[in-house]
Amino acid sequence: MPSDAPQHTYPLEPWCIRETAFDTGSHFLDETLFALGNGYIGLRGTHEEGYSGPKGTSLDGTYLNGFYESEAIHYPEAAYGLAKTNQFMLNVPNAKGIALWIEDERFDMLQGTLHNYERVLDFRIGVLRRALEWTSPQGRRVAIVSRRLVSMTDKHLFAIEYEVTPLNFSGRVQLVSSVDGAVKNLEAGDDPRVGSAVSGQSLALVSSEQAPHFSALTQRTVNSGFTLVSAVRTDMRGVFELAQSKGEQGGQDEQGGQRLEQVYTVAAMQGEAIRLSKFGSYHTSRDYPEAELMSRAQATLGAAAAKGFRVLAQEQEQYLADFWQHADVEISGDDALQQGMRFNQFHLLQSAGRDGKTNISAKGVTGEGYEGHYFWDTEIYIFPFFLYSKPEIAKKLLEYRYAGLPLARERARQMSHAKGALYPWRTIAGVECSAYYPAGTAQYHINADIAYSIKLYMEATNDEDYLLRHGAEIVLETARIWMGIGAYDRAGRYCINEVTGPDEYTALVNNNYYTNAMARMHLDFAASIAELLVAEWPDEFERIAALVQLDADEPGQWRRAAARMLLPYDDGLQIHAQDDSFLDKKVWDFANTPKENYPLLLNYHPLVIYRHQVCKQADVVLALLLLSDEFTQEDKKRDFDYYEKVTTHDSSLSSCIFSIIAAEVGYHDKAYDYFMETARLDLDDTHGNTHYGVHTAAMAGTWMGVAYGFGGMRVVDGAVRFAPTLPKKWQHYQFKLHLRGCLLQVRVEAGRTEYTLLQGEALAFSHRGQAVELSAGSAVKELA
Repeated sequence: MPSDAPQHTYPLEPWCIRETAFDTGSHFLDETLFALGNGYIGLRGTHEEGYSGPKGTSLDGTYLNGFYESEAIHYPEAAYGLAKTNQFMLNVPNAKGIALWIEDERFDMLQGTLHNYERVLDFRIGVLRRALEWTSPQGRRVAIVSRRLVSMTDKHLFAIEYEVTPLNFSGRVQLVSSVDGAVKNLEAGDDPRVGSAVSGQSLALVSSEQAPHFSALTQRTVNSGFTLVSAVRTDMRGVFELAQSKGEQGGQDEQGGQRLEQVYTVAAMQGEAIRLSKFGSYHTSRDYPEAELMSRAQATLGAAAAKGFRVLAQEQEQYLADFWQHADVEISGDDALQQGMRFNQFHLLQSAGRDGKTNISAKGVTGEGYEGHYFWDTEIYIFPFFLYSKPEIAKKLLEYRYAGLPLARERARQMSHAKGALYPWRTIAGVECSAYYPAGTAQYHINADIAYSIKLYMEATNDEDYLLRHGAEIVLETARIWMGIGAYDRAGRYCINEVTGPDEYTALVNNNYYTNAMARMHLDFAASIAELLVAEWPDEFERIAALVQLDADEPGQWRRAAARMLLPYDDGLQIHAQDDSFLDKKVWDFANTPKENYPLLLNYHPLVIYRHQVCKQADVVLALLLLSDEFTQEDKKRDFDYYEKVTTHDSSLSSCIFSIIAAEVGYHDKAYDYFMETARLDLDDTHGNTHYGVHTAAMAGTWMGVAYGFGGMRVVDGAVRFAPTLPKKWQHYQFKLHLRGCLLQVRVEAGRTEYTLLQGEALAFSHRGQAVELSAGSAVKELA
């Protein structure tokens, strides 16, 4: 189970995290927490000057969402249909380097004496600021201020402003701006959650280009065949204008030409600041023709330099002001949760691909865990946050799935399905990358999860254009797979065998409850889509039906299978069984399992775990949330009580779901405790592995915990309802939702809930069963 939470690392401030001391012991974790990103570029929070601390306390990573290398998966014993190729996100050239020399002494925070150190990541402005004073071993004292941003308005751009002021001397100061292509990925070792199994460099140098103030590396991946241009422009501005670019190319002998430097030497005067501005860009052939990459890099950097850092920072602040206006969740009464909430929302925004070509990896763009793969986490955990907070990003996430539909069709054929599409369990560009099929490929519920997100999107937006262009085709094609793997038993019940549900400690079972229940939803939804198309857009139906070669009787087959779906239930315990055999297994011996043996997956063979009644994460309990109207309150309470006792929460996906259901069934203290575990999972490193990257799904689970948990929000066939509760420690909380072209604010205080229509003409929903209608003329409604 998760480790006990340590003391909070940073002061509890509502809009930032603030580091007031430099500590090699927390450095690895700090690199993750202070990471910056824009959904494409990710810069870990390493300092511009590099790091000379102990081995194993740093990973200086730079990542591009969706840019990957591929390799063949080698099995000692192969079998038909196993995933053949892995894709893994690359650590790309480090372009943020700025070395500082004071006469012949190099600035290093682990040498000399460090004074007045502070680093702040402000969620409102999206800028990482560091300020310090340092006395060199020979007694020269300088003040340093650096500011860094990764642009939210230009996905290819980051910028740094670096300022040095001599405090007790005048003399030579040298700044060396570098782009270093001699990087490699972190090796995973025995923990598959950490990084890649590949050692050595994955990027081969094609060429380098250097001119005054400009450096660029062109590299190519060996197997996936992508080209990358990493370029920087460095400007020196300030009082003196004495800096000269030497245009030097440094370190070629050691790095094979993969490190380029611009060296600036200044005759510095005591008390007068020297300011360097650095702009970096990354362009790849996944987005543009290879011949255009260099010119695009030059154009991006030229435009950025013309604006300057200050203007870029203003644009960043404006973008985030709009984001927070629509997405902010306010919590009064618990400073730790307020900080955790906004930290999580900010990192989610930094992690989400928004170009229709990329998605959200399990670690965002902060680390190499799970090799940068995308999972079902996006649809079930992360998608709701963006749908109700920034729906244009939610739509792009769905467009990514449509872009992957051709490869999903190919995967279905590999898995012996004559029709339909099967989405990969873990992937970057659309091919199945899961080498361990019992916990990967067998999780067929990925198809239903994607269909569920499309259903949620349609109910929240009424985006008919999306349905006709993309959504209907995905839903129809993926629904067919259930007819390919299911069958009627002798009693006429529709069964789905040999699958794995969300709980990865129980693999290859028959009739996993979550899978069957979600498949039933999916089949009914697909039939409804077909019927809607026939009734409303017959010409579009004919087009889509011809495209997917839909037989006339298929929707009827889907309805019949859904109606007869087997959903395991134990009459004796009066609970929904996780699968046909789960309740017949021996319960794991929790009392005699040492604390250090969690997570179980790192300490026991999978077969040992599979033979026991033990859950890694919410499974049936997740179904209680997603399919809420299919259960009574008594059902939910009994299911929660039973499965809580056998769940380790070894997965970071688990606590938020248990929090939501605990709130619904009246276990308010448990709801709060589980919510706290979710909200500060990364800030307090409760799972002990945040140094390898944030947990994006758990971060989104924090938003779900407020809206779905304490807010009691449910959406059933498009009807929105709320049943708010107020945690004992809180004075109030409020959140906002985009619903059918409106922006609704929900504010909960002791004894009252206030609903405010901030945008839109009219919105109807229910509050504890009471119908509520808001219009532009009567925008506020207060209810007990």
